[in-house]
Amino acid sequence: MRKTAKSTRRDGRVRRGAAKASVALAIAGASVLGATAGASADPNASLLGYRHTTYGKGVQCVQHNINYVIAHHNLSGPSAPPYTHLDEDSQWGPKTDADVRWYQKWRGGLEVDGVVGNATGTDLLNDGDPDVNGDPWGGPRECYWAMPGTMDFG
Repeated sequence: MRKTAKSTRRDGRVRRGAAKASVALAIAGASVLGATAGASADPNASLLGYRHTTYGKGVQCVQHNINYVIAHHNLSGPSAPPYTHLDEDSQWGPKTDADVRWYQKWRGGLEVDGVVGNATGTDLLNDGDPDVNGDPWGGPRECYWAMPGTMDFG
């Protein structure tokens, strides 16, 4: 005689409680996956810049994403950034501040204040490196959780 899981009866039919649990689990899984489609970054991610957070993973992500934007656009003349490469040292300094202000001006529609808040963070997450920010196929990644802002994964 074949052994069966405790969720099945001797006649092979699934017990009612196990069936309900399976449906509940499927619904919960779908809601989690559905939430990822319109996910937003950590609401507790602090603003980045002078007078705000000036060190750590979020700062390193800003530096990396600005380097990515600079490397993937033909930027010369008046549209060139003040620094063509930032050290990704997780420390906010004058070069990071200058390139964030450049990015805000270059991108347009952003307040040029040198602070990475929701608007600048959202644009950097979307313009920056999908290998560290995330994408619709792989979902959010490390920088998505370290920077303020949102991305659409749907």
